[in-house]
Amino acid sequence: MLDFLRRLLSPTTPRLTREQTREAQALFVELINIGRKEDYLAETPGGAFTGQCHHRRAREIGARLNQIGGTDLMWQTYEKVRRSLGKQLCDHLEYAWTGIGTWLA
Repeated sequence: MLDFLRRLLSPTTPRLTREQTREAQALFVELINIGRKEDYLAETPGGAFTGQCHHRRAREIGARLNQIGGTDLMWQTYEKVRRSLGKQLCDHLEYAWTGIGTWLA
């Protein structure tokens, strides 16, 4: 029953060209590397982190995902990150993406 509800409420898979699919996959891999090495949030701003302590490149990636596939592609990528890195880092990513397109944390 839970799987049925999850599928029902999950975002639709955006229609992407082959090139966009490859780009989205490369962006996902980059997000995983950022999460493992640096995190998506920091306690203090500076360097790779904005004044709001959000990872700059992670935000750029979120904006690009939004451009090519909208919020649905962002959610799809977010779920893949959650499965790969776990809930805590994914919560950080969710917050770091606040304000990109219609993304809400």
